[in-house]
This record gives sequence, C-alpha cells and structure tokens, in this order.
Amino acid sequence: MLDSKKTNILLALAGAAVLMASSPVLAQDAATPAAAPAAAASTAAPAADAAAPAADAAPAVDPTTVADSVSGGHGSGGITPVSMFMEATAVVKIVMIGLLLASVLSWTMLLIKLLEFGALNKATDRFLEAFRGARTIADMRRVSTSEEFDGNPLADMAAAATEEIELSRQAGLQVTGDHRDSALLRAQTAVAAVQSGLPKRLSGGQQFLASTGSTGPFVGLFGTVYGIMNSFIGIAESNTTNLAVVAPGIAEALLATGIGLFAAIPAVIFYNYFNTRISNYGTRSDGFNAELINAISRQLDKGA
Repeated sequence: MLDSKKTNILLALAGAAVLMASSPVLAQDAATPAAAPAAAASTAAPAADAAAPAADAAPAVDPTTVADSVSGGHGSGGITPVSMFMEATAVVKIVMIGLLLASVLSWTMLLIKLLEFGALNKATDRFLEAFRGARTIADMRRVSTSEEFDGNPLADMAAAATEEIELSRQAGLQVTGDHRDSALLRAQTAVAAVQSGLPKRLSGGQQFLASTGSTGPFVGLFGTVYGIMNSFIGIAESNTTNLAVVAPGIAEALLATGIGLFAAIPAVIFYNYFNTRISNYGTRSDGFNAELINAISRQLDKGA
C-alpha cells in the first residue's frame, strides 16, 4: 500500500515535470502566430518609410511648364500672330514689316484715289455744263482757262484747241472758208497731244499697286522659306522631331506668306478697280474730243 502511494507520487511528480518542460514550447508555439503579423508590420514600416522620401523626391508637374513646352515657349497665351512675329528671326521680321507697310500704303492709295476720282468727276460735270453754254470760240476759251477748272483734263483739251485757233488768227492765217479744214486739223492735233498724257496723269500710284500685287506673295514666300530653313536647322541641332518643338518655328514662317497675301490681294483688287475708272474717264474724254471739234467746226462755219 505504501509502495503504491509512493509509486503514484512519483508518477505525479514525473507528470508535473513533463508538463513544466513542455509549457515553454507551447507558449512559444502560441506566440509564433501573433509574432508573424507583427514581424510583417515591422517589415512594411521601413518599406513605407523608404517610399516616403522617394515620393517626396519626385518633382511635381507644373501645368505652366507643360503648356509652355507645347506652345514652343510662346507663353501661357498660346501661339498668336503677335507672339509669332516677336519670336521670328530678324530676316523674317523685316519681310513682315515691309509687307505690312506695303499693305498700309495700298489702303492709303485707295482712299487718295477715291477722293481724287470723286473730285475729278464733279469738276468735269461742272465744266461740261459751262462749256455747253458757250456761244463762241472765245467763250469756250474763257471757260476752259478759268481758275475754277484749272487742271481738269477736259478743260485742258478745250483750252489747247481754242488756243491753237487763236494762235492761227494772231499769225494772220485764215481759219474759215477754204482754210477751215487745216485749222481744224491743227486743233485736233493740239487736243490729241493733251489727251495722250491723260492716262499718265490719272494712273499715279498704279505702278505701286501693281508691284505690290505681283511681288507680295513671292516676298512672303521668301520669308517662309527662310523661316522653315531655320526651323529645320533647329531640328538638326536639337536632335528632336517633336511637333511641339518644331511647330512654332514653322508657323512663324508661314505667317510671312499670309501677310504677303494680305498685302497683295487688296493691291490687285485696287489696281483693277482704278484701271477701270481710268478707262471709263478715257472713254469720256474721247466723247468730249468729238464734241469739242464739232463745236469749233460749227463756229468756224459761222465765221466766228
């Protein structure tokens, strides 16, 4: 009995020893699952800390810088005719300025000649009314040489014809009867001499309009070729074919051609318009020439 109690006590002590020996292992096994997430968290924390400086080191994208690079350095306002002119090379600027001046002169010429032809037609109407009221060659001469009609082409024609008749009389020549035809021939010659200078008198400024209309596009094209040549040189030097880089230079070059057309088209229109006005006035002078000779012929037949 005593032995069995001793045996039980020994077995109990042995079991307690086994439990005590196994309890640290169980505690470690129990702690291992909890330690794993902690280790993962501790590993992720340095990674996050390392990523934070990298994120801070990344440069922020400036929208203004991107816009400027796309617009070729023309500012936040984009590419405009003014900015293209300011960024153009010296040669292209000279071409543009010359064409703009030619355009301004063309419009100025338009206004001047419109006023000139308006005043000319009004003065001619007044002269014809006064001339048709004359009854003798002396009256015709007085009307045509008056200060009111000084410089009028038709008045100059009448003054030349009547002056020739007067000179013939002062020279002692007969202007009536058998000598009537010779007197009329001399008067017609004097009128023709004055009339031949009429186109030159009325065509002032036409040469400039013709030159601007014919050469303006080619001058603008020269500026375009020069500007595009510089753009390609820039492409070769920068080793890039990015459209955002080369487009502004090409646009600046094309602006020169646009200005050339802007100067040439109105000049051609004005040139053709005033050529028509000059031709119409020439037709009017031809009609007056016939009217003048008939009036002088009637007066000579009357012996005036």
